[in-house]
Amino acid sequence: MSSGDSSSGGFGGFLASIPSGRWSKWIVVAIWIAIVAAISPFAAQLGDVETNDGTGFLPSGAESVEVNELLEQFENGDTVPAVIVYEREGGLTESDFEAIEADQDRLREAFSDDVVGDLNESETGEAAIFSLDISGNFDRIEEEIPVVRDIVQGADGLNVFVSGQAGFSYDAIQVFGGINVTLLIASAIVVTILLLIIYRSPFVWIVPLLVVGFANQSATAMIYGMVTQLGLTATGQNNGILAILIFGVGTDYALLIIARYREELRNFKDDHVAMFHALRRAGPAILASGGTTILGLLCLLLADLNSTSGLGPIGAAGIFSAFVAMLTLLPAILVITGRRIFWPFVPQFGETVAQSGRSIWDRIGTWVAGKPRPIWIGASIALLIMVGGMLALGDDLTQEESFRGNPESLQGQEIIGQNFSAGSSAPTIIVANAQAFEEVQETAAATEGVDQAFPQGEAGELVSFGVVLNSRPESDEAFATIERLRDNLGELSGANALVGGPDATQLDTANANARDRLVVTPTVLAVVFVILVILLRGVVAPVLMVGTTILSFHAALGVVALFFTQVLGYSGISDYVILLAFVFLITLGIDYNIFLMSRVREETARHDTITATRRGLTATGGVITSAGVVLGATFLVVGVLPLVELLQLGIIVAFGVILETTIVRSIVLPAMVMDLGDRVWWPGKPLRESGESATTGD
Repeated sequence: MSSGDSSSGGFGGFLASIPSGRWSKWIVVAIWIAIVAAISPFAAQLGDVETNDGTGFLPSGAESVEVNELLEQFENGDTVPAVIVYEREGGLTESDFEAIEADQDRLREAFSDDVVGDLNESETGEAAIFSLDISGNFDRIEEEIPVVRDIVQGADGLNVFVSGQAGFSYDAIQVFGGINVTLLIASAIVVTILLLIIYRSPFVWIVPLLVVGFANQSATAMIYGMVTQLGLTATGQNNGILAILIFGVGTDYALLIIARYREELRNFKDDHVAMFHALRRAGPAILASGGTTILGLLCLLLADLNSTSGLGPIGAAGIFSAFVAMLTLLPAILVITGRRIFWPFVPQFGETVAQSGRSIWDRIGTWVAGKPRPIWIGASIALLIMVGGMLALGDDLTQEESFRGNPESLQGQEIIGQNFSAGSSAPTIIVANAQAFEEVQETAAATEGVDQAFPQGEAGELVSFGVVLNSRPESDEAFATIERLRDNLGELSGANALVGGPDATQLDTANANARDRLVVTPTVLAVVFVILVILLRGVVAPVLMVGTTILSFHAALGVVALFFTQVLGYSGISDYVILLAFVFLITLGIDYNIFLMSRVREETARHDTITATRRGLTATGGVITSAGVVLGATFLVVGVLPLVELLQLGIIVAFGVILETTIVRSIVLPAMVMDLGDRVWWPGKPLRESGESATTGD
């Protein structure tokens, strides 16, 4: 075979020989170019089929969803209010009211008479508001809110804000509209800088980045197909996370393959043979890692929330594209360019590397081997102290806390809250049977927390009401009022009253997130554990690997919760962020344990478990730490966006990955393995006792 001894490598050897072959490497590159050229037009259309309106995030079957569906039967039932807020410190003047009236006239000309509401002045005289009903379609909101803001511009101390549900939706659209491009560019810059630092070469960094680009195109095209053919929900936020996953995980896989390739270049003169052996040895761990991550992400399909369940196949497509590209296209390009790609630090055949006692990872391994039990107990206690920060988790973020900046809609909401019923900007909606009209209105108006309830329209046998709450939108008080409304209206016989609107939607979303966390979390753990048992042919090692990863996740969550609630003053961290952070850290964090333990098991063919662990740590320490830094840095890229939830997610995952690669994988897990010795493989045995052949070139 052209790649050395691939003929004796079985099916794994055959796969390794394809991208490392003298002629097949060119075929691999040609196939990838042809595929990406063919699918790129579809990838470019993903933004056109994104769902960034409320339905992309709503829990399926929720009461608020039913209300939205029933409202389609009403005239103008698909509209949402834009609330125009006027404010002057010291009180509005006569000229201010003339300007407001002129604004209303211009809005009637731009839209129509019946969509412009009456002016409502505050008791303090410092503020006035009126509503403008516009289409709830997000494309229309994106077109019409700029028109409204152009018309209603204040001057000479008169402040004007376009707020309400439509204003808030527009400000959110502006964030999600460019999220993919922003994250792609930021991720590429971060990864480029890190690869230049890691390899100290002006050339080699280009290859992983190029391959990641191919993987991103193929994943994006796959997702477009799933959206158009299978009805998958793809939101701008999820597609932005996809970019982070592909860049972070894809670069991690590239680092592992390149590190093993450089190692083998010192053992073999022929670049093709070196790559063949590198793939034979690194490939199984990457396949196991990719498979674990994919199956873990697919557990999100069990979620009720559409945006959460949609992230499962979206993330899985990204991981699949990343590891296929890294196991095929990356090796082919590296073999074509040859070892000179590493200039000026070109690995030479027969060259020796640092031996025992000279590597920092070897010194760490030697230190851990000296007193493994006290070390892992001490490190675990330190992590448990960090877990204590979870007492500061708090509640979900409020609407005002959603953005790191202060968009116009939130400024307007603040003025409304100071001068009117806080719920004026986002009325709750009730849809009920028309025959129960009076009962429904009286019951709603009498409910604690309701400021007023008024009829909005009729459609056949249905009637709708607007309900203004006296509490701030998306607050605990507003949610409690929604629950009281549902309970009280549910007692009316024959009314079939349903409660919807912005606050009800957020309550249903929060409930769905809590439910999803309870269902998805244990499922992910079970799936990952079973895969590890199959991979390592034992039970004890998987228990340690999963247990330490769970510990590092909760430690990261505790520290970040303290930082956001006690230092930055936010209300807390939502179940949505906690669930995604858990899934990412368990499925991605376990990868580093897989890379370490796969190498340790490989080393047991010639060494006892303690020595094998030290050698495995020495061999993988540098590359795994580098991979962790890359993955953590790419997740921090979400910090370029003004969304606090994404920032929280990025920091939790980044900090968790750093804990995983520096404390857990470097100290806690190796110490536990050394403490248990050969018992860690129970009920299996080390390779030297099991009779299995080891894939080691050492």
